[in-house]
Amino acid sequence: MNMTIGTLSLPTGIVFPTRTDVFTLKPNLLSHLSSLDYYQYSSSEIRLPVETRIQAKKSHRCKLTVRDEVPQNADFPRQYARKEKKPFPTPIVELRRAARERLKKMKDQPRKPLSPPKNGLLVKSLIPTAYNVYNARITLINNLKKLLKVVPVHACGWCSEIHVGPVGHPFKSCKGAQANLRKGLHEWMEAHVEDIIIPIEAYHLNDRLGKRIPHDERFSIPRIPAVVELCIQAGVEIPEYPTKRRRKPIIWIGRKEYIDADESELPDVTPAEPLRPLLAEIADSEVVAPLNNEEIAALAEETLQAWERMRKGAKRLMRMYPVRVCGYCPEIHVGPQGHKAQNCGAHKHQQRNGQHGWQSAILDDLIPPRFVWHVPDVNGPPLERELKDFYGQAPAVVELCIQAGADLPEQYKSTMRLDVGIPSTMKEAEMVV
Repeated sequence: MNMTIGTLSLPTGIVFPTRTDVFTLKPNLLSHLSSLDYYQYSSSEIRLPVETRIQAKKSHRCKLTVRDEVPQNADFPRQYARKEKKPFPTPIVELRRAARERLKKMKDQPRKPLSPPKNGLLVKSLIPTAYNVYNARITLINNLKKLLKVVPVHACGWCSEIHVGPVGHPFKSCKGAQANLRKGLHEWMEAHVEDIIIPIEAYHLNDRLGKRIPHDERFSIPRIPAVVELCIQAGVEIPEYPTKRRRKPIIWIGRKEYIDADESELPDVTPAEPLRPLLAEIADSEVVAPLNNEEIAALAEETLQAWERMRKGAKRLMRMYPVRVCGYCPEIHVGPQGHKAQNCGAHKHQQRNGQHGWQSAILDDLIPPRFVWHVPDVNGPPLERELKDFYGQAPAVVELCIQAGADLPEQYKSTMRLDVGIPSTMKEAEMVV
């Protein structure tokens, strides 16, 4: 309720309440003065304080929020120091809370049968996705070998940094051996496919639900690319790397013990052909460079699509097939639990006796996008050391394809700083706030 105090003008000769008395009038003030209308032409006036109570109307304000999935500018991926541990994808507090809720729900209920792939069977809807990821990886590697013939890529001989462009960048960011003697400058040389796509390997499991790999058997078990191992566990059949395929769900006899169901009454398994033909890598001696700019642009576009298809498919597979990563080093293990090999050499590994600190992996752990500096104009002047804060970054595969003529995907524009103007002189750069 809002209260307003007004003033009434009335003729003399009429007895009114004292000054301390107050009238409470309705909004229609004239209806209470009908008996005094004939005094309206009098010249004498008396001032009377009147209090009116008027109910305030509630105003509703609507807020309009515009959300964009891809921000205009985003920070570069954080580089963790050797002493830092990787953060958990889900905070540990939320993991404990979710575990307590699961225990409450399962307290007085019978044990439900597990669904694939926890029961040993394959998720049939993800088998085509596994073949697509495998072939996309092979396509990506073969196309990168061809693009490296026409697009210059440089790699430092002392550290793991690379640069896509006619000449290497001048930034003093080398952390390799004898970096102090070179004052942090890189020594550039010709790069290879392994410099662009980081080779992340994992142990190949003959049985995905079998016992964990002990430390003594770490050299007797083959190691293959982690993406390939994920595809094999998801249903890709590769004769060189056999794995156990169950046709009946497993039977749990304890918390961590199970037995395989009897499959003797089932018909014998006949080796079937792969669901889709598997591609093969091209040897370095058989690589043929594209002839003209049109072929280069088409090849770059196909390479970028293979990169996106591999990452999206692998992310979909990781939702059903667990992948573990060490919180201290880049070791990857594809399976429900990490292996027991004591080969972690990260910070303070002596306190852990070389054991890994396993946690859930994210897509960037399985397929690391090696970020490089974005060159705004390939045919223009090279990057300048003093203007480092104005340049953006992009994954090496994306930057390579863009310089070859492919269209830039929307999700990478935020870190490339395309809308940031680059000063032409140092005097102009000093004026930037």
